[in-house]
Amino acid sequence: MTQATNITAHTTTLTVKDLGKRFNREWIFRRLNAAFSPGNTYAITGPNGSGKSTLLQVLWGQMPPSTGTLSYQINNQETPVDEVYRHLSMATPYMDLIEEFTLREQLSFHFRLRPSRNNISIDELIDILYLGPSQNKTLSNFSSGMRQRVKLALAFYTEADMVFLDEPGTNLDRQAFTWYLDHLAKLPPSCTVFVASNNAEEYPNASRVLNILDLK
Repeated sequence: MTQATNITAHTTTLTVKDLGKRFNREWIFRRLNAAFSPGNTYAITGPNGSGKSTLLQVLWGQMPPSTGTLSYQINNQETPVDEVYRHLSMATPYMDLIEEFTLREQLSFHFRLRPSRNNISIDELIDILYLGPSQNKTLSNFSSGMRQRVKLALAFYTEADMVFLDEPGTNLDRQAFTWYLDHLAKLPPSCTVFVASNNAEEYPNASRVLNILDLK
């Protein structure tokens, strides 16, 4: 299989000023001022339904803010939000995989569009997932925990400067959760990592914590 050519390593910083999002008259968050810099993990905390996922979607540029600005600097150069996706990866419970694809087809399709981290091969990634016996099984026949591992592997092993993880422990048993923590720890130190979770086990102790309830 021909994979996408690896992009050059970048340093990506995200600065937000007076950032806010509301639906109708309800503020999901507001008055967020922060600089998210490489080498750090940011834990977005708060109870279920408090708006953690919405904040992540605004930060990665999928959803426009209601107030404020986002500024992405790649190698100290301002970069438009519609070009930043090339430098991001993500895993969320609501992200769809192509269920008609086998595991091998899904990975092959994805890495035709985005370069893999460290030029990791499809075979290597299948081994990392411990899913060799299931590589030719359609994803529709995968358990919810297996699907979650695939999503996480795509986030971890896509070449990206910023990695967004929304409730990453969803549907993982204890063994798979340990696998998640192991690969989270293996992300390059130059990455900026965001973990939205109300479970402190899902992010490192050294994470910088941002409680969304403080932004209401």
